[in-house]
Amino acid sequence: MALFRQLWFLVLVAMAAGIAVGRLDPSVGTQMKPLGDGFVALMRMMIAPVIFCTVVHGVAGMNNAGRVGRVAGKALLYFLAITSIALVFALVAVNLVQPGAGMNIHLTPANANAVASYTAEAANQGVSAFLLGIIPTTFASALVQPNVLQVLLVSLLFAFALGASGERGAPAFRLIESLNAVFSRIVGYVMWASPIGAFGALAFTVATFGLAPLIKLAGLILEFYGVSAVFVAVVFGTVAGLSGVSLWRLLAYLRDEIVIVFATTSTETVLPRLMEKLKAAGCDESIVGLVVPTGYSFNLDGTCLYLATVAVFLAQATNTPLDVGKQVALVAVLLLTSKGAAGVPGAAFVVLAATLGTVGAIPVASVALVLGIHRLMAEALTFVNLIGNALAAIVVCRWEGAPNADRLAETFGLRRPQPAITRAAA
Repeated sequence: MALFRQLWFLVLVAMAAGIAVGRLDPSVGTQMKPLGDGFVALMRMMIAPVIFCTVVHGVAGMNNAGRVGRVAGKALLYFLAITSIALVFALVAVNLVQPGAGMNIHLTPANANAVASYTAEAANQGVSAFLLGIIPTTFASALVQPNVLQVLLVSLLFAFALGASGERGAPAFRLIESLNAVFSRIVGYVMWASPIGAFGALAFTVATFGLAPLIKLAGLILEFYGVSAVFVAVVFGTVAGLSGVSLWRLLAYLRDEIVIVFATTSTETVLPRLMEKLKAAGCDESIVGLVVPTGYSFNLDGTCLYLATVAVFLAQATNTPLDVGKQVALVAVLLLTSKGAAGVPGAAFVVLAATLGTVGAIPVASVALVLGIHRLMAEALTFVNLIGNALAAIVVCRWEGAPNADRLAETFGLRRPQPAITRAAA
């Protein structure tokens, strides 16, 4: 296939064009924002139906509530382990590099005003609010205004009821199966609009923020990008190797999604496509339907790297003492608050403000220091979130003894299978 027909290449070209427009003519670049927002809105439109059909078809077809509980338990255990590692990993790195040391920032009332909206929203963050937020107002409202966990809840309830209906539920099951194929095709159509979305998102970002924030806080940005890259290579690489999966083949398989996420700084833009590609690669449909949507709230490894890195950076920049005990307390709080961050732009910033307000040691107003570069850092954290959730689904599939193990090995295995004629000759 010609290079110009590859989606990832078209997105890269559109990103370069967007950066050029935003840099050369900021007035035009700022007007491109609706293109990026429109593409994100199109993909969000598909999240609810894709999750609903995938979960219902997979879980109802499995017709085994015990296995659903076992898969969910394994996924949550894996999420807790990896996000804990991410927090500790980032904490060690930021203490070693110390990107905020020597900045000697003195906060002013302007700093507090700049983040007033974020701190106000952060005040509403909490465990009770998060848990109650999983329950939709009505069954239909979860599908009309999708919250990933709300959609997952109503999908599971519907799937269990459908599986228990026996023959009477067979027509509904066949309808869901047909709708699943239709929605998958719609996602394929929408994905071809991603170059337009990438162009608009990058043109607006460069036109709005320019290069000044990047230069001023280059140390923090480089440290975070480096930590993200090392975390993916070392931690994800180790997990993938132990699961018999080649991380590099996984990255190559998801190259379209990686480029789109980098441009839009939102993992939600590729959620439906990610689920379809994992199923096509051999992952069990019911496991993909459970693990991936849940991971979008509970397995945000990149967000954990960001939160720990920026929190300690702000303490260093404002000369706030943060001893080992306070950093341990910070990690404990982040383990909870990070689970409330959705995979959308800006959510991590609100969670950061909520975390600082909970811990109390670091001034909440200090988050104004990173307001201008948050979107630049979000490009790295969303990439890590994407790969983390894809790997989680593969790991749980292998853990469960995936029925399509041969197809998984062929797609992601550490070694590419030799052609039959080569094996015969050997």
